[in-house]
Parts: sequence; structure tokens; C-alpha cells
Amino acid sequence: MIAAISPATEVPYSSAFDAIAERYDATFSSSIIGQMQRRPVWDELRKSFRAGDRVLDIGCGTGVDACFLAERGVDVVACDSSMRMLHVARRRIANLSSAGSVQLRLLPAEEISDLKDSAPLDGAFSNFGAINCVADIAKLASDLSLLLRPRASVLLCLIGPMCLWETGWYLLHGKFKKALRRFQRDGVAAKLGDGAIIQVHYPSVRTIRDAFAPEFCLKGIRGIGVAVPPSYVEALAGRFPNAVKMAADADKLLGCCPGIRMLADHVLLRFERTA
Repeated sequence: MIAAISPATEVPYSSAFDAIAERYDATFSSSIIGQMQRRPVWDELRKSFRAGDRVLDIGCGTGVDACFLAERGVDVVACDSSMRMLHVARRRIANLSSAGSVQLRLLPAEEISDLKDSAPLDGAFSNFGAINCVADIAKLASDLSLLLRPRASVLLCLIGPMCLWETGWYLLHGKFKKALRRFQRDGVAAKLGDGAIIQVHYPSVRTIRDAFAPEFCLKGIRGIGVAVPPSYVEALAGRFPNAVKMAADADKLLGCCPGIRMLADHVLLRFERTA
């Protein structure tokens, strides 16, 4: 059974992501590109976590990944800074029946140390760029180290530091600033809609690896969306769905190739908690 605990309304957090909560699933989760990019991440989640595990979902958004794991018997503590995202997640959870559970917590990634009451956990993950909105990655790693058991798996799916699709797409459309935005290591201000702005960082894999050492050891790297384009190319994907499926098949190989995998829209890093 999935049990949803409502976020505590008295916690004084607000989020720019409130602005896109109600349309997030329509524009990404349910889109052709969104499904094609999420599928390989789910493959890794399935391999890393098993029924009976207790896992932390950092930046859970609308709860798609948390529910995927709960359906497989995993108990998930799902955190997000956006109350409206959690409202959508709660509706999703209410429509499911599963052996696992989902506990929703209104909590930004920067404050996961508040989850000491849930420790020790068997693993953690974050999908599709939530970690890119965290300025102090080293603190996040330190907080995680206090919550996880030795040898626990951590999967982080980040917006990559260099996306061939994005650079080419925006150069073709004469948008040079957007074409080169991932090269801005100090981050860029991203507009989410309704005036909401969030600072997005594009750290290199080496930067993430060094920030997580020595408490975590990097065990694997996989490119998510090398041939599959970013989500803002969805209109094109709708016209050529078979081409996107072929691209997804190609990504099974390209996403594992050293060098090429670093040109993906997202990069999935698998860490292991050291003893």
C-alpha cells in the first residue's frame, strides 16, 4: 500500500517550481521525449533498489519516480521544495495500490539533514536536474553520508555540462546565449514561467565526483539523451515519433560510450557509500 503524508504547511519554504507544477507532467513526464529519457533511468533504479529497501528521492517533483519504485515494493521518502509539486504527487499516489510506500516531505535538497529521523536509508536518488539547482554539492554529499548505510547506492541524474543536441539546436536558431549556457560554470538564471526564476548550475562529472569523495565512490556514468533530444524539441518528436524511438535505441549504446556519453542532455551518475 502507498501511504502519502501531507507536507507540513507550517514549514516556511516556497519554490520557483510551484509555477510549473500543474503542467510539468503534460510537458515532460507524459511527453514522448520525457518517456524516452526516463526509461533508461528506471532501468538503473530497478537494478539498484529492491523490495523492502528504504530510499530517499531528492527533488521528487510530481512523484513519478517515487511511485515507480513503490510499485516494486520500495519504501520512498520523497522530498521537494515545491508544495504544488507535492500536491500533484499526492494525487498520483492516491490512485495507486502498491506493496511499497511513499512519504512526502516538504523539504529542499539543501535541508535533507533534517531527515535524521528516517536514517539509516538503503539508498538515494535524484532525477532530471534537481541537483543542478543546488549550489553547495559538497554539503549535500556530506548530509547524504549521514543518512545512508555503508555500500548504499546513490543515483544522480543531472543536466549535463555539454549537450550536443542543445548547442546545435540553438545555434541553428540563432540563440547563441542559450547555445552556450551550459559552459557557464557559475550557473545561469532560468525562467520557469509566471516570473519564477531559478539558478541552474552545470557542474562537470569531475566536480561532482570530487565533492562526493571520500564518503562516496563513483561507480558508473551513463548518458541520458545523447541521440534523444531535449524536451523542448517535443514538437519535432511528435512529428517523427519513430525517429525518436530509433534514437532511444541508439542511446542504449551511445549512453555507455566514454566521451560520447558526456554529450548527453542528462548524465546519470551512480555512487556507492563507502564503509
